[in-house]
Amino acid sequence: MQLSKAEEQLMKYLWRLEKAFMKDLLDAFPEPKPATTTVATLLKRMKDKGFVAYTLYGKSREYYPLVKKTDYFSKHVNGLIKNFFNDSASQFASFFTSETDLSTSELEELKKIVDQQIQKQKK
Repeated sequence: MQLSKAEEQLMKYLWRLEKAFMKDLLDAFPEPKPATTTVATLLKRMKDKGFVAYTLYGKSREYYPLVKKTDYFSKHVNGLIKNFFNDSASQFASFFTSETDLSTSELEELKKIVDQQIQKQKK
């Protein structure tokens, strides 16, 4: 299941806050802030999709994520690789490194990360 752009933006705030009441979520948005009803509708959709849950305190709901940020984005990256790069991580890496404006130091940092992962997997 996937989130819409608006739901994803709200989810990013919830991941950052970890737990939040409606007021906290509204405060996280930049100006102009969305209407409370808009955020409530998004939260209901996200709850129905299994991304968030809440704890009830009287009439107030404290929302929290059910899906980890890393799990969500990992699924998206893997889907991107499968759908656009013939399920080839090396094709994805080739595209990513050649078609983005990465500096030499950023490329060296990526190489370092890959080398560290290789060493981890060899153990």
